[in-house]
Amino acid sequence: MLWPSLGGHWLELWFLNWLRPRLPDTQRVQLAVRLTVWFIGGVALAFGMWLTAIAFTGRRPAPWLTWWMAGFAFIGIELVVHIALQLRGRPSFFNARG
Repeated sequence: MLWPSLGGHWLELWFLNWLRPRLPDTQRVQLAVRLTVWFIGGVALAFGMWLTAIAFTGRRPAPWLTWWMAGFAFIGIELVVHIALQLRGRPSFFNARG
């Protein structure tokens, strides 16, 4: 469970502190890049989970999840987290402050 939670946290920090300041100030560009980063990050984190499963079990897990499903699932996880932030009045994806 640390791959999506801790890995997602570091991915978000990388976007906010390194990539976002280098992007144009246009909100559409930043939202599109953020969704792209979440998708690619979700695929990378799923690959890390897959490698961890192999390391601990010594065999390959069943291929129930394809790479694109992992990317979209991570976008869904991030959107749920940002909905919670929005409801608490915190900076989030939806109010363009976070």
